[in-house]
Amino acid sequence: MDIREGLTFDDVLLVPKFSDVSSRSQTDLSTQLSRNISLNIPLISANMDTVTESSMAVTIAREGGVGIIHRFLTIQEEVNEVLKVKRSGSVMIENPYSINPEQTIQDAFSIMNEKQISGLLVVDSHSKLVGILTERDVLFEPPNCSKLVKELMTKDVVSAKQGIDLEEAKEILKNNRIEKLPILDDNNIVKGLITSQDISNLEKYPNASKDNKGRPIVGAAVGVKGDFMERTEALID
Repeated sequence: MDIREGLTFDDVLLVPKFSDVSSRSQTDLSTQLSRNISLNIPLISANMDTVTESSMAVTIAREGGVGIIHRFLTIQEEVNEVLKVKRSGSVMIENPYSINPEQTIQDAFSIMNEKQISGLLVVDSHSKLVGILTERDVLFEPPNCSKLVKELMTKDVVSAKQGIDLEEAKEILKNNRIEKLPILDDNNIVKGLITSQDISNLEKYPNASKDNKGRPIVGAAVGVKGDFMERTEALID
């Protein structure tokens, strides 16, 4: 087994001296985190419950580093924290959150509050798009509203076909003054969601750490005893 040399913080001393770099824009701080994962800045936030949950992981990923979600959560809570990061800056959100038109507005509020999102795609039992429900549609409704989603949802939804590029999506969002663009296949089955916020973040954070699907990179701690195998399997799924 070939064991490579590793260094800790105390093994390295940086001596101040003049540099040949004339501008900070010329510096390259990228580093290899693993064989297949590279970072644009060599910063990792610790997997401590006082340091890294989804908000920290999102912030550091946008700057080019990576955050490691701590494990002092239930398995599902840790999975949810990872999902929040992955959904925070995707080029296209795969499997966007949705609701059935026969469910109640109270159900919609529950999902939006739990997932911390501002809208839901409305799909039938075959995953076909039939509408969209946003905060604007339910602005003055009480939390326990018993009205059905189909009564308040927006039915005329602007959408795009699978395979659309980012610039085309941006133009559709801009021209129609909308914030969410559902992506459909030829049978009107939902395949994803592009939002104006995600496009804005892509332009605002060009050095963000991304995986091979264009989603923010995030790590999660699992430990070495107890439920570590179940936790690992859930996080991979």
